[in-house]
Amino acid sequence: MPLPGTPDELMALLHETVAALVRRDGPDLTTRQLGVFLRVYVYAAPHTGHDLALALNLPDGAVSDALDQLCGAVLVRREANALDARSVLVQRTVKGAALIREIRQIMREAISLPPAG
Repeated sequence: MPLPGTPDELMALLHETVAALVRRDGPDLTTRQLGVFLRVYVYAAPHTGHDLALALNLPDGAVSDALDQLCGAVLVRREANALDARSVLVQRTVKGAALIREIRQIMREAISLPPAG
């Protein structure tokens, strides 16, 4: 999905977004946790841990560790997979949906800022 803007403009947007996230009162997500979280919220469900690992090109264990932290922060939840007892489905939560709305708002505000420099 192509995005408007130059790489420098997109980098500035990423910086403003991450800076706002680290200043906010809430869970301090690692880059990996944020990547897993965004994959769950930006792309259509269903998501299994293994599917997330494949999509992000990460080991299953790394995704499982990230999911442990995200579940602990109540940003996602695991649910039994009725179609495959060996896997779990990763579900969105109300708290996670609120964080996505907050990230979108941060990005909207960053887009409207005058260029730095």
